[in-house]
Amino acid sequence: MSSSTLVEKTASELSDLLSKKDISSLEIAQACLTQIDRVDGQVHAFLHRDDTDFLAQAKASDERRGKGNLLGPLDGIPVALKDVISVKGQPLTAASKILQNYISPYDATVTRKLKEAGAVIGGRLNLDEFAMGSSTENSAYGPTRNPWDLNCVPGGSSGGSSAAVAAREAPLTLGSDTGGSIRQPASLCGVVGMKPTYGMVSRYGLAAFASSLDQIGPFSKTVEDAALLLEVISGHDPLDSTSFPSEVPSYTANLSNSQKPCVLGLPKEYFGEGMDDEVRNAVDLAVEFYRTQGHKIVEVSLPTTELAVPVYYVIATAEASSNLARYDGIRYTTRSEKAKNAIDVYAKSRGEGFGEEVKRRCILGAYGLSSGYYDAYYLRAQKTRTLIREDFNRVFKDVDAIITPTAPTPAFKFGEKSDDPISMYLSDIYTISTNLAGLPAISVPCGFTQRKLPIGFQLIGRAFEESSLLSIAHAYDREHKFGCVVPSLVKE
Repeated sequence: MSSSTLVEKTASELSDLLSKKDISSLEIAQACLTQIDRVDGQVHAFLHRDDTDFLAQAKASDERRGKGNLLGPLDGIPVALKDVISVKGQPLTAASKILQNYISPYDATVTRKLKEAGAVIGGRLNLDEFAMGSSTENSAYGPTRNPWDLNCVPGGSSGGSSAAVAAREAPLTLGSDTGGSIRQPASLCGVVGMKPTYGMVSRYGLAAFASSLDQIGPFSKTVEDAALLLEVISGHDPLDSTSFPSEVPSYTANLSNSQKPCVLGLPKEYFGEGMDDEVRNAVDLAVEFYRTQGHKIVEVSLPTTELAVPVYYVIATAEASSNLARYDGIRYTTRSEKAKNAIDVYAKSRGEGFGEEVKRRCILGAYGLSSGYYDAYYLRAQKTRTLIREDFNRVFKDVDAIITPTAPTPAFKFGEKSDDPISMYLSDIYTISTNLAGLPAISVPCGFTQRKLPIGFQLIGRAFEESSLLSIAHAYDREHKFGCVVPSLVKE
């Protein structure tokens, strides 16, 4: 089977081919490397590769399979990771100069689980520095480009993770989502991206941005593949104090439950001004599909939606300013060569090592936590966050899931919003609320604009009901499979 054919296969298809011994893991790995060599000079999804280790893992998988020691359906399947997730012996830069020489001394819990499942871990993927951004323009090592239009952003902050799947450089990737950083780039790149319930996937080994909001999740071509990957990385972890002690169901086995009619809520606040007409039309068609399949569609209201963006940027920046205080030039971070005294080490190392967006958010966060302003900003934001969560709790008494657009627009051009932080922040207006409420949400591709730019819709579910959410998403995805449409860049 040719390399170009292999890279277009879904992870589930590759797993089936491996089980039939029609292909080897080494062939898959070599096909991925060939594809990366062919397109990544234009896309720039990867920050680091260790091809020797990647091929060695694939060879080890083939040897296990030959001895009958299969570790699971992901055994031999490549998975690339956003460069905020620790892999022992590999760089972790968070796309920042301040960590340019850092090598992870341990595996993140999700990394360990992938290794135990036999996945072939390959490469570190680009992002907005410390996951702060919506376009992957904030990387210290250059932007990632959208495989559907190289003049457009891939979304962010997990732009490298979404672009790598869209460009067929990896069948599966992991990203992190603090306010939409998995779902928004998934929408803009035409792939599936899911944020699990807060606490469902361990954050141990994830470079923290905002600890009460961050969550690791999968990117894939299909909902079925997302379920396959999520099943492996989910579960309680004693190393993460926020990890929830729950059993992990078989997400893939439960996908067929999608045939059961359900009630889907359409929040009127998500369908107002500011949404691109082509996005609206594509989402309307997705809603109509569910209606024709026998699902009940009802209008609901989430009145605190308009408060989500300001609340998020108070809480997220406050937590970022605290979390990023550890990057001080003293311990494992790059130290300024211009420092003449101890104060200089802190000030100059951070000044030279952090990019503009990271500095902006740290300053905003420190201000919100400062004496005399804590009650007015941070405490008030946390109280409003409770109201946002209560809004969802009320709505979920009557509906099984909520359906919304994922992003208000398709992918935008480089530089279009970089000079206007507020405009950039509003790119996540439909995704932020679920992080504040800790709920699971998934972005599913649902069509294209006239310029052939992808569009996605979002499904939001009840806490820890990923299985139900995935089955509802799968009902649409198995019929349409927009995530399997190949960008022209890949065909060339």
